[in-house]
Amino acid sequence: MSSASNTEMNTATHNPSHTPPPSEKRGFSTGVWIALAVVAIVLVIVIVFGIASRSAAEHALEKHTQAAAILTVNVVHPSTAPLTPEISLPGNTQAYIDTPIYARTSGYLQHWYFDIGAHVRKGQLMATIETPELDQQLQVAEADLKSAQANLDLANTTAARYINLLKTNSVSRQETDQATGDAAAKKAAVDAAMANVRRLQQLQSFEKVYAPFDGIVTVRNTDVGALIDAGSGSTPRELFHVAAIGRIRVYVPVPEAYASDIKNGSTATLTLDQYPGQVFTGTIARNSNMIDSASRTLNVEVDVDNPKGLLLPGAYVFVHFKVPERIANLTVPSNTLLFRSEGLRVGVVRDGKVALVPITITHDGGQVVEVAASDLKPSDEVILDPSDSIIEGQQVHVSEHPQAGE
Repeated sequence: MSSASNTEMNTATHNPSHTPPPSEKRGFSTGVWIALAVVAIVLVIVIVFGIASRSAAEHALEKHTQAAAILTVNVVHPSTAPLTPEISLPGNTQAYIDTPIYARTSGYLQHWYFDIGAHVRKGQLMATIETPELDQQLQVAEADLKSAQANLDLANTTAARYINLLKTNSVSRQETDQATGDAAAKKAAVDAAMANVRRLQQLQSFEKVYAPFDGIVTVRNTDVGALIDAGSGSTPRELFHVAAIGRIRVYVPVPEAYASDIKNGSTATLTLDQYPGQVFTGTIARNSNMIDSASRTLNVEVDVDNPKGLLLPGAYVFVHFKVPERIANLTVPSNTLLFRSEGLRVGVVRDGKVALVPITITHDGGQVVEVAASDLKPSDEVILDPSDSIIEGQQVHVSEHPQAGE
């Protein structure tokens, strides 16, 4: 019974009905490999696509970087329009007469009569100075003069007597000569004493400070009781500053290119920002007849009548000069100029690259300049507002909207 049971159990263990058939084993292995192959193929495709995308992105970035590195510029074509027959230049106004007033005698300020902004007339008393020491010196000098005059009178009388006595040989010629010589010495002493008195009287007259001309007090640098020292070894102290503004001088630096167009006696006009729409007329009075080597300008003075006092000294004005109308060779805006150590240049775009062309300015019109026709051509594309770092041969892009020349 037991043997039979063991036999049945062994037979059941090795029964073919419980072992998977070979076809099932082969199907399972093939499916796994197919799945792995598909996963591998997908992974390869993803990797290849990623590498290709990254390479394309890097290439696009490189192209974008290269494109961004090329400067884009606005250009303008030179114009043949004539320059305006008027130039406008900045100028500075000055009073026609402007002077400080000092004291010529030492003392203490006793009183002043005019403050800043006051109108004074020539000869009006502006201040008085108290000079007690000078007054005493004058009294001593006058006393010395009287003593010298008394000595002179006695000497003259003695000399006259000796001359009369000499006629009768009552005195010697030597005594007579001594008497006349003493009279001459006394005369010289009197002259010296009179000169000293006049000097002190003149100094005393400076106790009163008068206005030297009609004008306006622009500065008062003293007050009652202030010490006034007019000694030669000290710096003089300015008491007042007076300016005559009934007429104004305007100094204008005129560029060398227009120096020959400025004629004395011609008319010029002035405009100020503080008086919009108002024009002041002046006359070209004189010029320096010399070109300043530093600024290359001619200093021109324009005199303007100012009866109402609207123009103030020190104001910033614009002076307009009429000049002969010129048919320009070529004109370009002044913001195209490049100032280099080798000279004046403009940047011109030729075949997509920068060419730095040297130019010669024949006339300066302010916002535009006239250049020699041999330097540029009307078809040239001149760069507007060029960078200081721009160089010869640099590749640039021209803006799609070029601006017209002025």
